[in-house]
Amino acid sequence: MTDKPSPQDRLVAAGFGAGWAIVPRLPERLTAWGFRLAADRLWRRRGRSVLRLEANLARVKGTSPDDPAVRALSRDGMRSYFRYFHEVFRLPSMPTREIVSRMHVTGDQQIYDNLARGRGVVLALPHMGNWDLAGAWFARTGHPFTTVAERLKPESLFHRYTAFREGLGMEVLPLTGGDGHTFGVLSQRLRAGLPVALPAERDLTSRGIEVQFFGEATRMPAGPGLLAVHTGAALIPAILYFQGRDWGLQFHEEIAVPAEGTRKEKVATVMQGLAGVFEKGIAEHPEDWHMLQRLWLEDLEPRG
Repeated sequence: MTDKPSPQDRLVAAGFGAGWAIVPRLPERLTAWGFRLAADRLWRRRGRSVLRLEANLARVKGTSPDDPAVRALSRDGMRSYFRYFHEVFRLPSMPTREIVSRMHVTGDQQIYDNLARGRGVVLALPHMGNWDLAGAWFARTGHPFTTVAERLKPESLFHRYTAFREGLGMEVLPLTGGDGHTFGVLSQRLRAGLPVALPAERDLTSRGIEVQFFGEATRMPAGPGLLAVHTGAALIPAILYFQGRDWGLQFHEEIAVPAEGTRKEKVATVMQGLAGVFEKGIAEHPEDWHMLQRLWLEDLEPRG
């Protein structure tokens, strides 16, 4: 039995439905201006999400949230975040040739080499740039893949977002609330020599793996590391960012699984390695890191 959606949930779902229906029908320059204007208005209000983004960016920059440089960076961050949604609404009607020509990719040959040998690949990424557009590029260039999605509220929005991603060529499994076989299905796909893509820098539940991230403790989801250890798939970090009007996508070298240690120790080691790559990518493109939520454990736990 599902909870009855709140009026706010229904409003959000209606907004997304209107976005997919209306935005592609209007001139791109006009809608881009509108989304940028909305981002700036939200930034000026300094609401909870903006303050959280500034606190997170301050840790990335090693300074105080009150630093004027962080305030300026958060404005760029909100513009980047709203650009993501603007592109999401236009993406179903975006020609494949445009996606391919405007996506600037490095390090992808290692993925093709592994897949050609029949070895599965786990692509692990932080919430940066436009991950849906990168997924569309990967699927439309001949590599459909499997991913997971958080169960959004209301349920209608979750189903709409799932249909959107499936329309781009992804197989989408629910992170929670499904049949409980998500990990098993992902393992099957990897053992069949197929790719899997997973968001990987935030899991503040007790199941997350504690890592050091920009000098402080947080938890990352165990899934990417556990799948690599469990199946022998290659764990490859991906960093996404906006490059002018285009998009950048950098695949880093495989995170090797240690030969020695328990499964728990191996997973902890590869997840810390993944955190290090994410640190570098986020530090290089902080304005494109869309983390408007609490991330570090210190922000969750009361101080004694």
